[in-house]
Amino acid sequence: MEIRIIKDPITKEDLAEIAKNGFGEFVKAVVDLEQGIMAVGGELHADEEVVLSEQHGSKRENVWGINIYPEKSGEEWIEFNSMVNIKPHLGNRSRDIADEVVKEKVRSVVKKLVSQ
Repeated sequence: MEIRIIKDPITKEDLAEIAKNGFGEFVKAVVDLEQGIMAVGGELHADEEVVLSEQHGSKRENVWGINIYPEKSGEEWIEFNSMVNIKPHLGNRSRDIADEVVKEKVRSVVKKLVSQ
C-alpha cells in the first residue's frame, strides 16, 4: 500500500479510492498538528508516522493516528483509534485520543485537507 502525504486538499472521493485499494471502507491516516499535513494509505499507522518523521521532520508529540471513513459523515467519519496515540508522557494512555482539544485540532486539519 502506498503512503501519500497530503499537504493540499483532496476529496472524499479520493479517500474512498484509496480505501478501496486497501481496507475497503476506511483509510488509516496520521495527522501532524504542527505542520498541518497528514499521511494516508499505509497498512499501519506506525508506517505513516515513520514517513512523516523521516521525510517531513514530524515530531512524535505532534502526530496522531486516525481512521477516516469517506462514506460516513458528521462525527462518524473520523475514528480516533491508533497505537501511535499511546503517549503516556503526554497523558494519553490509550489508543483513543483522550484530550478533546487535540481531537478538535485533528478534526481541523482533516477538514482543511479533505474537501466535502
